[in-house]
Amino acid sequence: MGLAIVLAIGLIYMLLASQFESFVHPLTVLLSVPLCAIGVVLALFLTGRAFGLTAFIGLLMLVGIVVKNGILLVDYTNVLRGRGVARDEAVLTAGPTRLRPILMTASAAVLGMLPLATGLGKGSETQAPMATAVIGGLTTSTLLTLFVVPTVYTIFDDLARFFRKDKRDLAAPELVEPSVEAIEREAGYPAEPGGAGYPPKVGGRGDGREERPIPTAPRLAIPEAQPPAEPAD
Repeated sequence: MGLAIVLAIGLIYMLLASQFESFVHPLTVLLSVPLCAIGVVLALFLTGRAFGLTAFIGLLMLVGIVVKNGILLVDYTNVLRGRGVARDEAVLTAGPTRLRPILMTASAAVLGMLPLATGLGKGSETQAPMATAVIGGLTTSTLLTLFVVPTVYTIFDDLARFFRKDKRDLAAPELVEPSVEAIEREAGYPAEPGGAGYPPKVGGRGDGREERPIPTAPRLAIPEAQPPAEPAD
């Protein structure tokens, strides 16, 4: 069963690495897996149930369940940074924004396991440790992920900048629409030949070539606004 957990974590890492296109962000997400072990131990200890085969199956289920909270936080943080938001501001914004869906999904899973954990019905005693492990692990992982994952995200990002020897933020620059004046200035439209803004000549320096101006695009003709016509009597 230990090999099953290792394979599950490895498959999840490969899937997240392909989706995030990074080898660092999946490690931040997978950090939520050890956090669930705290809740599993506490839940089984408080209920007086043994850690058997069914509880181990519940722990294996938690490996695939608890990573969703980290995925929501890391993915939305990357989306905000892609829009030009700074790293620290994106981390502080992603937590409160994704808090509601994280709590809703965790509450739905806990409430769904609650009848099985109480041991109601015939034969439910054997499945109660599994439900108890899922409830305890999901509860502690959800609460700790909201604080641990953003912190580890900033630490790993600082380490990545240190090894790249680049202190700049990874956020994409914000696109600004150019103005008409900037387009005309970039195109180099001359006012008149020989005047200001007219391109320099090439040749004529003893290289045997004839001096000729650099061809430029014609100047845009912008019509002037006409005053409104007066109404006839």
